[in-house]
Amino acid sequence: MARKRKVGNLMALAVLSVLAIQPMHRYEIAGKLREFGKDHDMGVKWGSLYTVVDNLTKHGFLEITGSERDGARPERTIYRITDAGRAELADWTRELISDPEPEQRPFMAGLSVVSVLPPDDVIELLTARIAKLEARSTAGRTQLAALKGAVPHLFLVEEDYELTMLEAETAWARALRDSLVDGSFPEVELWRSYHRDGLTPAEAVEQVKGGMPGAQPPPD
Repeated sequence: MARKRKVGNLMALAVLSVLAIQPMHRYEIAGKLREFGKDHDMGVKWGSLYTVVDNLTKHGFLEITGSERDGARPERTIYRITDAGRAELADWTRELISDPEPEQRPFMAGLSVVSVLPPDDVIELLTARIAKLEARSTAGRTQLAALKGAVPHLFLVEEDYELTMLEAETAWARALRDSLVDGSFPEVELWRSYHRDGLTPAEAVEQVKGGMPGAQPPPD
């Protein structure tokens, strides 16, 4: 089970990771987060940056080392990571790598209520999804190939993981779509009749329990 952390927002992990490089003010922190793609990897919400930095400082993971002024711009506070912050960064990373946690995924939410749509509609929707996934995968692989050799693979492992998961989802969605097309999906005809004949969910469940109309009884 994931530990309850003093600052549990994933942006805090991102901030600690960039400040582990060198001290920075908040404007620099935001720039590094974008440069390293942390806004994509960790779902960064930019409006919470100031609050996260303040909370990390409050709990001793960051400390103020001074300030600087650039021309007429307001003075900028410079932060650096503390020993406690480095320990938190390492411990949090260990937890994320070792402990699988359930994630909320919109696609899973849609699948959980997919019975509200007729299977032929789902075939069309899955076909559209597969095309989009394949386009994203192709673009991602092209980008990753361009970075290899220029960027150490150590800093590309999250991109490789995301593309592998993307391709796995594509294969799974294609298999589901194909099973609906060729009729091998279990009770697909009942699913069609559920919409065609206006069955209630309870009636559909009873038909599954009792066997499809015209179905042969199971062997003894």
